[in-house]
Amino acid sequence: MVDVDGVVIVHPDECGWIANLERDLGISASALQSAFFARHWKDISHGRAALRERLAPVLHELNPAISCERLIRYWFSNDAHLDEALLAQLAAIRAGGLEIHLATVQEHERAHYLWKDLDLQSRFDGFHYAAELGCAKPDASFYEAVERRTGYAPRDLLLLDDAVENVEAARDRGWAAALWTGDTCLRTVIAAHS
Repeated sequence: MVDVDGVVIVHPDECGWIANLERDLGISASALQSAFFARHWKDISHGRAALRERLAPVLHELNPAISCERLIRYWFSNDAHLDEALLAQLAAIRAGGLEIHLATVQEHERAHYLWKDLDLQSRFDGFHYAAELGCAKPDASFYEAVERRTGYAPRDLLLLDDAVENVEAARDRGWAAALWTGDTCLRTVIAAHS
């Protein structure tokens, strides 16, 4: 199981896709964070609210000249920096017979973008994301839902994630889990957790 943001997708700027948001769209990153992400993201990422439904009124307040469509297109395209080196390592392991799945906190629209538009569907065997499951890492229910969907027992699963709390939660469920920093060969990580 592989996380997306911070693992498969690694933005070259430490500020991420919002690094040039104010310059490009005239929206303050901190204002968007407090008015949208801090207030609405949990409901959206857990599938309890639609992205556009919550984003539209916030954009109307922050910059009415910017449509949901424009911000979403900007966000998704600027948050699509695939780590091709990791993907090549994953492809080699997958070619050897191991199933490789994504396990991530995403809402429905970005999940669709990742799977279809970035064509991660051709590189992974499955996609398990928070809005579809109704729960998110590091909650144990996320890991349980992935186990049910895949039919794998916890002892058969390895999570690569860039968040310590997600790694610890996976281990608490009985999964093998490794904190991914991008500094280690994937085969070494897998061998250490076999």
